[in-house]
This record gives sequence, structure tokens and C-alpha cells, in this order.
Amino acid sequence: MGKRNDQVINREISWLAFNERVLMEAADPTVPLIERLRFLGIFSNNQDEFFRVRFAAIKRIVHFNIKNSGILGGSPTEVLQQIRDITRKHRFIFEETYSKIKSELEKEGVYFVNEKDLSPEQGLYVKQYFDDKIRPVITPIMIDQLHDWPVLNERHIYLAVKMSNSANKEKARYSFIEVPTNVRSRFLVLPEEKGKKYIILLDDVIRYNLRQIFSLFEVDEISAYTIKVTKDAELDMDNDVSSSFIEQLAKSLKKRHVATTVRFIYDEEMPPEYLEFLRGKFNLTSEDSVVAGSRYHNFKDFIDFPDIGMKNLRYKRIQPLSHKYLKPYTSIIQTIAKKDTLLHLPYQSFHHVTDFLQEAAIDPKVTEIYITLYRVARASAVANALINALRNGKKVTVVMELQARFDEENNIYWANKLQEEGADLIAGVKSLKVHCKLLLIKRKDKGNETLYANIGTGNFNESTARLYTDKSFFTADPQITREIAKLFEFFDNNLKIFRYKHLLVSPFFLRKRLYELINNEIKLAKRGKPAYIWVKVNGLIDFAMIQKLYEASNAGVKIRLIVRGVCALIPGVKGMSENIEAISVVDKFLEHSRIYIFGNGGAPRHYISSADWMTRNLDHRIEVACPIYDPSLQKELSDIFDLQWKDTTKARLHNGAKGHEYRKKKRGQKEGREQEDIYNYLKAKHTGD
Repeated sequence: MGKRNDQVINREISWLAFNERVLMEAADPTVPLIERLRFLGIFSNNQDEFFRVRFAAIKRIVHFNIKNSGILGGSPTEVLQQIRDITRKHRFIFEETYSKIKSELEKEGVYFVNEKDLSPEQGLYVKQYFDDKIRPVITPIMIDQLHDWPVLNERHIYLAVKMSNSANKEKARYSFIEVPTNVRSRFLVLPEEKGKKYIILLDDVIRYNLRQIFSLFEVDEISAYTIKVTKDAELDMDNDVSSSFIEQLAKSLKKRHVATTVRFIYDEEMPPEYLEFLRGKFNLTSEDSVVAGSRYHNFKDFIDFPDIGMKNLRYKRIQPLSHKYLKPYTSIIQTIAKKDTLLHLPYQSFHHVTDFLQEAAIDPKVTEIYITLYRVARASAVANALINALRNGKKVTVVMELQARFDEENNIYWANKLQEEGADLIAGVKSLKVHCKLLLIKRKDKGNETLYANIGTGNFNESTARLYTDKSFFTADPQITREIAKLFEFFDNNLKIFRYKHLLVSPFFLRKRLYELINNEIKLAKRGKPAYIWVKVNGLIDFAMIQKLYEASNAGVKIRLIVRGVCALIPGVKGMSENIEAISVVDKFLEHSRIYIFGNGGAPRHYISSADWMTRNLDHRIEVACPIYDPSLQKELSDIFDLQWKDTTKARLHNGAKGHEYRKKKRGQKEGREQEDIYNYLKAKHTGD
């Protein structure tokens, strides 16, 4: 094999490649038009997070000249320049795609209009809406009057307003207006005219009323340009032992608002002197990412594009399928006491998990509930079920990961709420994020204690469960539930590090056990026996794990990888990875489940997990891979992986730096679209249709 950097793709570049695949969905003419707008929103939201986290981290490495930074696939300076080049390309594709989508929408009778396009009737409607709904929630900041520069909210966009009087142009006035998308929709649907639908963005509603807002000033020229800042999202936690972790985190979140600006986007129509004025005030140096953009930013709002009643412009909504063993109005506890059960989200409903909790909350024989929470919904049915259990006298222990990035404030809210209700709160584990998804219920019947568990690949979050593909496993198998109980003991007392025979737990044993499972396949292959590894994860960037897969490939192990996002491994290279194939699928739902399957000489081992094959998951987080022992569920997992692998519609090849080509259908192979095929498979299996 060649040099280390020749064996992998840089993480940041691979991440941008994933986001380009999202952008390609927006450009795909076979995708319904409003869904294409939604993909533009997802792309924009992803890019914001990338700049807040990954770009900011690389900039810190370059700025402080950090040696041995762990950056693979190029030097930090080279990677930073590649990021800038790629994001410029993405901006061009994005603008072109948005323009095409708008043109296609106009053919369907849907028009985006701005403040200059409004008819007199539409103008009156917009003015009335502004007076009733917008004016009360905006507060212009007169920046030319301020001694201290205002701190801008990076989640929002601002209109940078310039006012001047032709009689005295030197005394221009400047203002910022935050576009209040936190309390009002970004979109205003105007009254239909002659069968045509019109939509104006909130930015332009405000622009239409600028003179009304600033009627106090005598100006005859007034204009507004959209700006957006992105800041370094790294949290600076101090070591103040006198304050609780929740207090420290809340304090650190406030600091995030005044963090270093890593990207500044502005309307390219902004006058040069106004731009220079802002650059100086924001202290933007030449190495900062100052980006000339279009009139509109924060396309993430397009994820929530309004319902305009045209179902043909959206994907058909699927109805979650029933589960043959989880019948309505029957005890889930009694069901899983007899048989392990596996849910496939969102094809089947997450409400089975909340029903499980609600049943435990009122069952007089249930004594204790234990759960790990990483990201919960804002109006969380899961948290409310736990509160219900507390009010019914159950002991509830919640391991709340307060440092789930960008969900910290929401998690602090629910942590405080649950504590107020009497829950025993464990605020994570020092130096290790708790990322595993575990729910354990203790039940006593006639003096005997029985444990029931749910293990997931995704969060206990009913909102994301409608959008993410995940696995949710119910079991009363004591081999598994007893080890989950041990893990909750560890959360309570970090000195108790147990050994686990069935669960694969990081950071203590997961990496080692995965190596053992891979080594077993290597031995089988070297003996001339069939050997294979099937892995589905969201990210694969751990260098040692990649090296292990290369070793397995060279031994003859057949490896299939489904990696939705970042993939540093380069498949199909002779003498390094010729027995490895890797694909990525971006479709209606976000692929999120993690599945590991090892051939094991004809007795395959199946695992579901919360862990991607990334260094942070294997070495710096509490993660769990749970074995699936039931033969029927093993077959179900293998069948579903196979359907995903056979996708010929949305599967793209991971092929290093060569692009994102769709996987070609083989001769005689049927067309496959895995998300539709899985739905149909589960429908036939669980409903008999």
C-alpha cells in the first residue's frame, strides 16, 4: 500500500461530497418539485453545520499551527483551500438549481414574487399582514448609533438597511433587522389569483414596508441587503467545581453567541462601501470566509415549505405499517416477554416505543425505568411519558447527554423539567458522550424481577422517527437486559466497568470486538471458506478500522459497505481494497440505522448499533452494538440489507475523488429503490398484503 494519505479521502472533503449528493437530489428532475426545494433546505442546513464545526476546527488548526492534528488526506492548509474551492462550486450549482426549480414551479402555476412584483391588491394584503403579524415582533437596531457592535444570532438572517438623503449623502443611516423566522413562517402565501399561487418570502414582506418602519427619518433612498454570519460552534467549558454541569453548559452556550465569525455571507448587490464598513465591524480578515451570495440566504427554511395543496409536487406520504406482533390495545410488555421484536422506522410507527413507556408508567408491577436521552423532540412524548411514570410513583433514572451538539438548550430544558418531577438525572459521563439509545424497565411479579428493554439505532425522538430510517429492538432476553442493567450501573458509578459477553460497548470493548469479528472473517477467507462483512453506517473515517477492512479485503473477504455520509475508505483499488464495494443512498428518508453483519462461517452474526465507524464513536463515546439472536429477525435484517444493496435508483458509488455516479444496473437486474422496496417487503411480511 502507498502512503497513509493515499489510502484515505480527507474527512472534510468526503463530507462535502455527501452534501453534494444531497444537492444532486435537489437537481434531480424525477424528484417532485417541493421535495427538491426541501433538499435545497437540507443542503443549506448541512452546510451551516459544516462551517460551524468542521471548517471552524480546520481554521483553528491552521491559525494556531497545530502539529499532528490528525488530519488525513492532505495538510490542513491544503484542505482549507479545497473546502473553499468546493463550496464555491456548490454555490454555483445551488443557484442554478434554485432558478430551474422556480421555472418549473411557474409551469405548475406557482410563483415566487418579491416586493417589486406585487399588484396593488397583493400590496395591501402584504401591508396588512406586516402590520398585524410582523411589526410587533421586529426591533430594528440602529447600528450607526451604537458604541458596542451588536451580537448577531447566527441561526437567523438580517436585513442590513442603508438609508440616505440625496441632499446629504454623507450622513447615511444604517440598521439591522432580524428576520423573525423563529416566530413567523419564512413564507407568506398570497391570495390565489386566476388559479395561480403566489408566495413571498418574509424578507421581502419587510422590504416592502421599510419606509413605514423608518418613517421617523427623512430619507429618499432606502435599500436592504441580506446578511448572515456563521460562528465557531466549539463550546468552551471551564472547570468551575462550584457550579453544576448544567450551569456550566448554559454559560458556555451564551458564549457561543459571541464566538469567532467563520463565515460572512452578504447580498452581492450590497454597495462596496457598506460591505467594507461591515467587514471592519465584524473584524473579518482575508482568511475568513467572506462570501458574496444571492438576495436570499438561510435556505434551511425551505425544509418547512408551506403546504400549498398540490400533492403532485410532493412525495406521497406513507402510512406507517402495522406490526404483526405489536397489536393495538395489547400489552407490549407481555408481547416481548414471549418474543423479541424489531421495528423498522419510519416504515413502522415509533408510537410503539412511547406506548411501551406509557404502559410501564401505569403498570403497578413496574418499579423502575432507566433511559438514555441524546436528542429529544421539543414537545417530547417520551419525556412526558417519563413524567407520567414519576407521577405514578415509579423510580425513573435519566442519563441525559447535555452536550448533544445544537440540542444543548432543548436538553437542558428537559433535564430541568425531569429533575423537578423527581427523576434521578445523570448528566452524562465525564469526557465521554453517551450516544447509545437504551431503555430498560424493571418489573416485579410475585417476588420475581424481570427486565424489558428497547435498544435503538436512533434517538428516542418521535419527530425525527418520522424522517429517519432506524431500527428499534424490543427484548426481554436476560442475556441482553442484564448487561444493559450493568451499563446503567456504570452510568451511576463510573468506577464500575463491567465485562460484557453479548453487548459490544465502547469505548471499552467495541473496537476490540469488531477487530475480533473481522479477524475471524480473515481466517475463514485464508482457509478458502466463504467470508463476508456487510456494514451499514452513517460515517466511516477511523483510519485503523479502514486499515483492518483493507487487510480483510486483501485476504479475500467480500465486503459490502453502505455509508450514507463521510467515507474516507477508497474501495476497489487493486492490492488494497479490490474486494470492497461501497455505496451511499440519499432518498426521501434520511438513512440513519447502523447494521453490522459478519458471515461467521455460515452462522452469521447480526448487530444493530448506535455507533458509526468513526474514532469519536469507537473511542470517545458510550456506544452499544446489540446482537440479534432471533433467527427470524436475523433473516429480516439480512433481507433488508440486501434490498438496500440492490438499489439501482438512488444508490451512488463511493469511489474516492472520482465523483458521485449512480450505481449501474447489471444485466438482467431488476430496478430497485430500497426505501420503496423495504416498505413493500415489510407490508407483505407484517400485513400479508
